[in-house]
Amino acid sequence: MKIITYNINGIRAGLKKGLASWIEDHDYDIICFQETKAHPEQVDAGIFEHLGYYANWVSAEKKGYSGCLTLSKKKPSLVVQGMGVKKFDSEGRVLRTDFGKLTVLNCYFPSGSAGEHRQEIKMKFLKAFRPYSRKLFKKRPNMIIVGDYNIANHEIDIHNPKSNKKTPGFLPDERAWLTKMWGYGFNDAFRITNPELVEYSWWSIRSNARAQNKGWRIDYQAVSDPIAPKIKSCNHLADVKHSDHCPVLLDINI
Repeated sequence: MKIITYNINGIRAGLKKGLASWIEDHDYDIICFQETKAHPEQVDAGIFEHLGYYANWVSAEKKGYSGCLTLSKKKPSLVVQGMGVKKFDSEGRVLRTDFGKLTVLNCYFPSGSAGEHRQEIKMKFLKAFRPYSRKLFKKRPNMIIVGDYNIANHEIDIHNPKSNKKTPGFLPDERAWLTKMWGYGFNDAFRITNPELVEYSWWSIRSNARAQNKGWRIDYQAVSDPIAPKIKSCNHLADVKHSDHCPVLLDINI
């Protein structure tokens, strides 16, 4: 099974940049988009149907903001929008799809870069997400939590860790949360298969950062312990450029 996670930074913008052709040229089983910035009725549903995918959405109440979309070759056995916390669900940040015994959580974690208020919201989201995911994990142990976490976990995951120690996305409490989160039955699929490899998933649009590969690794595929041994590979598709992020591809033998 090949699973993609990809912060598309606007699904409509991505489609204008050839996103549908890219999907058509590959045979991914599940594609999880974050930051779609659209409601389903704003996108031609026939596009994804033509490509052979079921499309399931969760959208923010605010137009042109946040949102997640999961495309799958197989029809999900269950779809759940949100995690049961209204103030976060109204921003369209969590989309659950079940495929038999497998659960995929498509998540777009808040960013704190817009100021102290948004950083406070981000930390409240993290506080709410942990018990939600742990409770679900007890019921659904075969789980993959994918998405834009907006956190670089270790110094190897960011191009300039020393100058970013006080930058949202690399703050000590965020990194500690992520380490603890994954310590409870989850594994960073990329680091399992590439312990020392330096790759990034997001680059600032400023200062020609992408061309110079001055990026951050903030997009993840976290695989639960019961299915972690089935991971074959996990890599970043840095040459795919519909967004300021790149896709992360997980190949897992499920």
